[in-house]
Amino acid sequence: MSAVVSPGNLTPMASRPSAAKKQPAKKAAAPAKAPAKKAAAKKAAARKAPAKKAPPKKAAPKPAPSPTGGVYRLVRALWLGLAHAVGAVFRGIGQGAKNLDPAHRKDGIALLLFGIALIVAAGTWANLKGPVGGLVEILVTGAFGRLDLLVPILLAVIAVRFIRHPEQPEANGRIVIGLSALVIGVLGQVHIACGSPARSDGMQAIRDAGGLIGWAAATPLTYTMTEVLAVPLLALLTIFGLLVVTATPVNAIPQRLRALGVRLGVLHDHDAEGYEEYTDDDERYDEQWREALPARPRKRSSAPKAYDPDNAEEEALSQRRGRPRRSAVPQPDPQRHMDAVDVAAAAAAALDGAVLHGMPPSPLVADLTQGVSIGDREETTPVPTPAPAPKPSPVPAARPKQEKLQPGTVPDLTKKAPEEPRDLPPRAEQLQLSGDITYSLPSLDLLTRGGPGKARSEANDAVVASLTQVFTEFKVDAAVTGFTRGPTVTRYEVELGPAVKVERITALTKNIAYAVASPDVRIISPIPGKSAVGIEIPNTDREMVNLGDVLRLAESAEDDDPMLVAFGKDVEGGYVMHSLAKMPHMLVAGATGSGKSSCINCLITSVMMRATPEDVRLILVDPKRVELTAYEGIPHLITPIITNPKRAAEALQWVVREMDLRYDDLAAYGYRHIDDFNQAVREGKVKPPEGSERELQPYPYLLVIVDELADLMMVAPRDVEDSIVRITQLARAAGIHLVLATQRPSVDVVTGLIKANVPSRLAFATSSLADSRVILDQPGAEKLIGKGDGLFLPMGANKPTRMQGAFVTEAEVAAVVKHCKDQMTPVFRDDVTVGTKQKKEIDEDIGDDLDLLCQAAELVVSTQFGSTSMLQRKLRVGFAKAGRLMDLMESRNIVGPSEGSKARDVLVKPDELDGVLALIRGESEE
Repeated sequence: MSAVVSPGNLTPMASRPSAAKKQPAKKAAAPAKAPAKKAAAKKAAARKAPAKKAPPKKAAPKPAPSPTGGVYRLVRALWLGLAHAVGAVFRGIGQGAKNLDPAHRKDGIALLLFGIALIVAAGTWANLKGPVGGLVEILVTGAFGRLDLLVPILLAVIAVRFIRHPEQPEANGRIVIGLSALVIGVLGQVHIACGSPARSDGMQAIRDAGGLIGWAAATPLTYTMTEVLAVPLLALLTIFGLLVVTATPVNAIPQRLRALGVRLGVLHDHDAEGYEEYTDDDERYDEQWREALPARPRKRSSAPKAYDPDNAEEEALSQRRGRPRRSAVPQPDPQRHMDAVDVAAAAAAALDGAVLHGMPPSPLVADLTQGVSIGDREETTPVPTPAPAPKPSPVPAARPKQEKLQPGTVPDLTKKAPEEPRDLPPRAEQLQLSGDITYSLPSLDLLTRGGPGKARSEANDAVVASLTQVFTEFKVDAAVTGFTRGPTVTRYEVELGPAVKVERITALTKNIAYAVASPDVRIISPIPGKSAVGIEIPNTDREMVNLGDVLRLAESAEDDDPMLVAFGKDVEGGYVMHSLAKMPHMLVAGATGSGKSSCINCLITSVMMRATPEDVRLILVDPKRVELTAYEGIPHLITPIITNPKRAAEALQWVVREMDLRYDDLAAYGYRHIDDFNQAVREGKVKPPEGSERELQPYPYLLVIVDELADLMMVAPRDVEDSIVRITQLARAAGIHLVLATQRPSVDVVTGLIKANVPSRLAFATSSLADSRVILDQPGAEKLIGKGDGLFLPMGANKPTRMQGAFVTEAEVAAVVKHCKDQMTPVFRDDVTVGTKQKKEIDEDIGDDLDLLCQAAELVVSTQFGSTSMLQRKLRVGFAKAGRLMDLMESRNIVGPSEGSKARDVLVKPDELDGVLALIRGESEE
């Protein structure tokens, strides 16, 4: 039986000949299924016929390379390379300009303005030809119109101002606003005066008028309100711009016009003679205006000398300050020869008129009042003291104005400080100085200036690259987005990618320290106020922070707080200053060499630079005996520097008594804070009760500085802790503030009670994590690098601020101390150390039972009956307490030994009772 094969099966079967040969019997055995298979084969052939693959097309021949394409690619590569090179050059220039000194940048801007002014002058004055001349005509002449000739002069004036006053950028905004208003107003009026040409008249007509600026300023006004109203409005705008540029208030216009008339010789006014040498330079006016208007109650003297004011001078200066007159002063005869009093009074009166009328003091007034200083407190009543007549000195030739005011000679206003200290009346009620003391604050020139800080260095760029490499190696999705460089450390800001935990950064602390080759790496997660993690890494080139720079910033801020002290500079480059009156107590701790002593020196020097002895009095405790000896004899001290720990404990107890005294006054007169009480005393609102001989005076701040708390806690821990706790709990409203310093911040020195009541902390480098937790209640201080590197945690702050402590040299401290000691000698309070002269030898076993023991002794001696049960009944104490009192009296030979149930023998007679009580109280040595 032959197999039936359809033509449609030939193509698919041709590829499988072996399969057809292996199944001939199977196909022959099924003849019945042949028709069905044929039909299926036909359908399959019909379906597969269109699926035949078309013959492959021949690949198109590749186009021949065009020579122009290679040239294009070469030109494109050269262009991109040139663009990258130019960009790199400009980026380098920009980076260099960023790191350039600010003074050099301003000089560069000034010279650039000079160059532009020269080009504009050549284009407008000399009709410069060429592309530059055409550009000047289009820009300058098109914008300013007929006034294009004044543009070079304006640019030159601005350049001169940049050169003359590079350190005063605060007036730039005012000058820009004033010049803009002045130019717009003038050009608008010029445009209207030239017929108000429109755009349809052509650009040349607008150039012949006020230019595009004048057209833009005048057209809307003339269109909406006609020229009748447009001209006055533009004139008012011009006047406003002129007043702003010259920094002249409207109420000062008459004085300025009068001074101008005097300079031109039209007017002759003696009151205006002081202004003849005054120029109209706006920046000089700004400087003198800032010095005149605040009328600060504290004045610094340039030389460390003391001056004694006379009655006329005090009268004139009291008028300036708005104080009531203390005494009537006769007016000097204009015909007689003027002496030092007249000169001082005239100078102060001229200064008074300048301030009240909105004008700056003249150079003559500044020269005359340069050596005159007054008490810093406005309300202090000066009591004049007789002094020898000063010797006259010739007038310098460089000051002809003094010759015009007073021909001949002018007596020297300076007086030497008295060699012997004045006998100030001691008072047991209040801390005060005599009213005849005149004290001038030290000049900031005694403190050296520091150089400008760096904003960026190559080391910072290297650290950024190292941090980026660490994140890449450990596959952390994070990037360094910026950094802030401080004097000691630089804080790098790291932003995390999505779904990246902060713990992944903190876990890399050791790896980061290894990458940047620094063991002192501190991670802040997160930075307060930012969605970033901070990594603080020490700088390889540390910068020193000078105390003079910090205090100069405080001086420029016009802050008169006498308790404002300078601490240093934070990691962001800002100066750290805080008022001790707001802290109100502070704990300073750090290991040896961490900068703790330098911080204490800066604190004391800040007080001496900003406060008079009338404002702040000091108690210095120096158990080391060598740290604070440089301040011995300064007038701020209320007692000699205490070096004996036992005397220090007694001084703290005196501070507690002084605090109670102040609170008694506050409660009696109804005030809650010592500042309010002092203000009321100065204004005369508080008066002593009738019949009282006490004279109320303002209370000064009392600052207690303990340089080593550990030494005090070793000698008298209980007394010292009790006094410190009581002071820190209550003394804030009384104006008493405490600064505790220690190099051993352990729990037995800084106890829990002390920590709970001292809210402000300053931690320098510590030797262990435990010490850091004692000071800050958190780690961090153990990672500081020393030499002033610290963590400052003021009251109310959640996280400490890293800062570099300020530094003051021994020579600077000596200069400031010499200035203060030349002013006056210290006035000590005898009752501060009275406990050291009359030591109360109270036995420690008495403890808190002193009063009870005195009552028991008085009862037993007076009745001559020594019974324990009697003490229980009379004193209402228990058996144990009564038995202890009896044992204490037995140890002091008041009663005899116990005889069982019988009463003890009384060994002291009633007439010896006073001596017994004195013995118990420890007053036997009197």
